[in-house]
Amino acid sequence: MTLLPHILFAGPVAAIVLMSVGMIAAAATGRLWIGVGLAVLSGGALVLFVRVLGVVLMPHPLSVALAVAVASISFAARGALFARSAGDKGWWIAVAVVAGEAAVLFTAAASPSTLPAWLLALLPAQWASTAIQTALTGTGTLAAVWELSALAGTAAATLLVARLWPRRWPYLIMFAAWLGLSALVWQGANHREVALQGSTTATNRQENPRP
Repeated sequence: MTLLPHILFAGPVAAIVLMSVGMIAAAATGRLWIGVGLAVLSGGALVLFVRVLGVVLMPHPLSVALAVAVASISFAARGALFARSAGDKGWWIAVAVVAGEAAVLFTAAASPSTLPAWLLALLPAQWASTAIQTALTGTGTLAAVWELSALAGTAAATLLVARLWPRRWPYLIMFAAWLGLSALVWQGANHREVALQGSTTATNRQENPRP
């Protein structure tokens, strides 16, 4: 499978589309499932468009579907919380959050060495980007299991906060979950990088055996 250079931006673009549609729609309407539904439809249309163009073979369509679904729920949950906590101004908060994470994500995609890995590990948009990118480019769900787990975990914590609003103590649970899951994502990314380096080294040895 040959990857075109622009396919490397497929994950970040898909993640920001899901985040924009899911979070802003849920924040504007105050309805979680409206955000989820619109995000899934947008993500599915984008992935289908990439597939029709033949940019990538997409060997794991179920992995792509799982990544899109989990990310959509996670982002819509945050939008629903903004609507619950800020009322009709919730969608403004959603727009600001999307803009901030998008700026970081595209900076990292354009210049991978610019931002530290620990910073990217803190961003749910980056989790979604990695999950979608690995599914699109052939490594499947297992390669991004920590990112998917983090998205699901933060969705659960966020929905708990929204359900118990206006109580403030659940924010402590959400904050602790976010930090803990970010640490797992960072650790998982480090393991993935080590495994990739080992695989590359083994391939080079096979292609260039010692005389």
